[in-house]
Amino acid sequence: MKKFWLSVTGIVFSFGLTFLVVNNFSRNTLAEKILSPLGIRNNVVLGFLPYWLVGRADKNYWPYISTLSYFSLTIGPDGKIARLAKPGEEDPGWYALKSKAVDNFLNQAKNRQLPLSLTVFSGDQDTIDQLLKNPLLHGQALIDDVAPLMKDKKFTDLNLDIESVIPASDSARENFSLFVKTVKKGLLEKGLGTLTVDVAPDALIKKELIDVKKISNDVDYLILMTYDFHFLGSYVTGPVGQNRGGGVEAEYDSETAVKEVLRSVPSEKIILGVPLYGYEWETLGDSPRSAVIPESGLIASARRVEGLIGSCSSCSAKFDSIGEEPYLIYKNEDTGTFTQIFYPDAQSVEAKIKLANQYRLGGVALWALGYEGAKTLDPLKAYNFAAP
Repeated sequence: MKKFWLSVTGIVFSFGLTFLVVNNFSRNTLAEKILSPLGIRNNVVLGFLPYWLVGRADKNYWPYISTLSYFSLTIGPDGKIARLAKPGEEDPGWYALKSKAVDNFLNQAKNRQLPLSLTVFSGDQDTIDQLLKNPLLHGQALIDDVAPLMKDKKFTDLNLDIESVIPASDSARENFSLFVKTVKKGLLEKGLGTLTVDVAPDALIKKELIDVKKISNDVDYLILMTYDFHFLGSYVTGPVGQNRGGGVEAEYDSETAVKEVLRSVPSEKIILGVPLYGYEWETLGDSPRSAVIPESGLIASARRVEGLIGSCSSCSAKFDSIGEEPYLIYKNEDTGTFTQIFYPDAQSVEAKIKLANQYRLGGVALWALGYEGAKTLDPLKAYNFAAP
């Protein structure tokens, strides 16, 4: 009987730990205090669900992710959420969030007691410039506008994705930091939850809008978007989520970015971006990192590449051991050119997880649900409980 009760106690304790782990987006929790002495870390696996992929995101994602983030609502120049894309036409992110399809995902996550994150986005430079002219007023306007929505839909995290890729002035950087501080203060005052900010690796080595060191105390998480090291407009082909090889095989890489961000941000706040998509280019050469024929780049989801490999008798994938990503090269018989595709698979996702574990990061973020292949997400199943 004693052994029986010990077994029952162990099961209940294990269940309790699991419940604590998957129900807290922040590592500053009771779960973390209990699990850390046991050598177990509470890793975040955040899955972005873009509005344009809602109809394609048909996998059972719940064994793989710990947080679902809806992408996205558009921030207007006044800090408020844009309801209209233009007169008479609703913003697509706003329209989709009201749909039953998105509600289905949100409700499934809530039923599993998984945290929900709401991403608000702007990539328009004129809008960003206007937004930051009055960071205090516009930061408060954003909070006032999203607060009812976050409460209604049960979002417990606000994700700021403000993407400016041009050099920024000192005043613009200061205003962005003040905007983040204002948003964080508003979230706390209204009891809405945590704040996450997305940052491109370039911002760590170039004077762009986001001053990572300055905002580090005001964010709960920083998502490091470690992808697009090679992109649609690249001059040569290569890995999208390049892990290593910076300065030799590529200009920059994920590990270098991680080391750089760790100078300013505690490791537990850093979430490592994991691409579930790739790119394909047309080239004249048949070796990796060949020159790209201009304007030939296309997005290649892992799902589509798997279908291509299955239907192409002459196509076989190889693995770039430095960038840690598979690639596919085949000849176009009609033109004599070659198609090169770099894309993610389970092995490249495993490599990202190893990198996150190596530097004891807070977790990983998947861009984006609906792009993945049949087994791309498999390495994530055990990641929520990962030994140091």
